[in-house]
Amino acid sequence: MNRENPITAARHAPPDRQAFWLGMVLAVAACLPVLVARYPQMSDYPAHLARYYVMLDGGRSPGLSHWYVFQWEWTGNVGVDMLIRPFAAIFGVEQGARVIAGLIPVLTGFALLAVEKSLRGRVTASSFVAFAFIWSPMMLIGLLNFTLGLALALFALALWVRLDGWRWRAWLFLPIGLIVWLCHVSAWGVLGVLLFGYEWHRQGNWRDLWRACFTPWPLLLPLVVMLLGHGGNGGFSYGDFMWEYKRGIWEHGMRDSSALLDMTSVRVVGLLLVVAVIVRKFDWRLGAAAVIMLALSIAMPRHISGGDYADFRMISTGLMVGCLAIDWSWPRWALWITPLFYLGRLAITTLSWQTDSAETAQLLQALDHVSYGANVASVVVVPVEGWRLDHFEHIGCYAVLRRDAMVNANFALPHVHMLHLRHGGFTDPSHRLRLPLNTPVDLSHFAPAQGVDYLWYVGAQPPVSLPPGAVVIWHTQAGPVGDGMTGGQYSLLARLAKPARLD
Repeated sequence: MNRENPITAARHAPPDRQAFWLGMVLAVAACLPVLVARYPQMSDYPAHLARYYVMLDGGRSPGLSHWYVFQWEWTGNVGVDMLIRPFAAIFGVEQGARVIAGLIPVLTGFALLAVEKSLRGRVTASSFVAFAFIWSPMMLIGLLNFTLGLALALFALALWVRLDGWRWRAWLFLPIGLIVWLCHVSAWGVLGVLLFGYEWHRQGNWRDLWRACFTPWPLLLPLVVMLLGHGGNGGFSYGDFMWEYKRGIWEHGMRDSSALLDMTSVRVVGLLLVVAVIVRKFDWRLGAAAVIMLALSIAMPRHISGGDYADFRMISTGLMVGCLAIDWSWPRWALWITPLFYLGRLAITTLSWQTDSAETAQLLQALDHVSYGANVASVVVVPVEGWRLDHFEHIGCYAVLRRDAMVNANFALPHVHMLHLRHGGFTDPSHRLRLPLNTPVDLSHFAPAQGVDYLWYVGAQPPVSLPPGAVVIWHTQAGPVGDGMTGGQYSLLARLAKPARLD
């Protein structure tokens, strides 16, 4: 029997099949940052991890039950909170959350392929350009409920297209819409825009716009839940310095590690989309939704129901969908060239995570000196000038997992979050100090340190002063105060009992 070499077979395979399997490999590669990092380097990730830990403990730990109350609520922001239960039962809380964090970007890649396959019957280089937004700022910040919901929303769009004309499609989407909403209300909104944009183009004219508005009616089931008082609280707000902020989030549309690379990437993608529209190589079945989402990034408030970056989420999502809408007849070589944009950015994220995960492991040694059930004031200095997302901003929340401790970095706002502080106290963002580079760090009057057991500091340089009565009991190699840093993060742990020597 004459068996063809697998490599030769792949080379001679039809272009459509090559593109599909290449897309599958690229989608799986999206998990690389999580695969190489024991501690996922998403800014908000430790705070979410602490919430899962308290929730799953169920009041069994005396330390946790002394400090925290967890009140479950069926609301539009519980995607990973639901998933973590079975995953934690198999892997434990930390590893279970890590597995979920690694699966979400892979699912997003698969979902992009599913959408294009459903619309065009094939996978093209457009999907590979859109892959560059799998690791969007939303994923890098750690908005896991939203990114999970976004992946499901894309799968739902692919299913909606495939079931076109099926009489039971609307009834099937009643639970689908509810599931996406439970993951995150913004992802539910994205799904609504995606279905509206598809149906609007399908109707073909402005006179039938009302039909496009009515067709996605099955997504309205969550409105019943919200009317029953389970939709979240907190109102909405545009925040301060609105137009300066709006300009900033557009500049940060692909923010990761390099300002020059990230801002150039946004401009290149924007130019690519404009050219595609001008030369009429833009699939408006997706393009209409992309334009609406980008417009919403300007019109929407920043805060909705206590959540932040409601508008920011629309930028990376709109650009991702816009890239998928490019409908060129890509040459065959483009299948192998266009992934370089995605792979280059993925490599930068992966290397950054690998380095900072190792540093996180070193910084967490401070917790070996913290007693169980303690009250810890964490403080992380974030440079004002910094472009790179700060990976250590919520590192203090690991004290919850390792020492059942109370920390001031939790997401625990009343009437907004399900995690509450039993005795009141400081929450996010009281742990964060935004200072210009090389500014002396004075902690002598750091408010969250009043009446607590420990102060845990992380920053680029040692502080020049500590709260009265603080005794340094652990620090990194740079020395307790004043020795300077040649790179990485400096950290110290102080017991707030006796005066500290700062010389």
